[in-house]
Amino acid sequence: MFEQNLQTLVTYAIALVVPLLFLSFRLRSNKSKTPPPAAEEPNKPLKPIMQPANADLAPPKDDPYTPEQLAGYDGSDSSKPILVAIKGDIFDVTRKAEVYGPGCSYNVFAGKDGSKGLGMSSLKAEHAVSDYSDLNESDMKVLNDWHDFFSKRYNIVGKVVPSNTPSANM
Repeated sequence: MFEQNLQTLVTYAIALVVPLLFLSFRLRSNKSKTPPPAAEEPNKPLKPIMQPANADLAPPKDDPYTPEQLAGYDGSDSSKPILVAIKGDIFDVTRKAEVYGPGCSYNVFAGKDGSKGLGMSSLKAEHAVSDYSDLNESDMKVLNDWHDFFSKRYNIVGKVVPSNTPSANM
């Protein structure tokens, strides 16, 4: 009987000790693999997400473009610049073709005035329209921020005019 009790006691001891040893091993091995806290890392300058303002912008132009004419500057013809209009002002975004060119994230705004979509922070084609009159106050602030952003980085090359404007002969 004593032998049977001893065997049971040893079995329980092994059943408890083996998992504890395994867990302590795992905890020790994980501690050695964890990266040092962020405060201990050397300070590296962060790469800016957005491009800085461009100090070499040309004076704004007011060349008239109808929506139909503007549509020809959507990046599909590499011999033409890529143009984006915001609140009627037309910006030349050609130097950021990797963003506004065909198949790229913001191409939905290329070759048109997509003010409403910018204000709504929407990349849906049905929102990329010029009429932003129904934007709420918050969306209007976003739209104005986009206009300010573009104004500091891209040349204004024209203005969107109604389709029936006789002086729009680009």
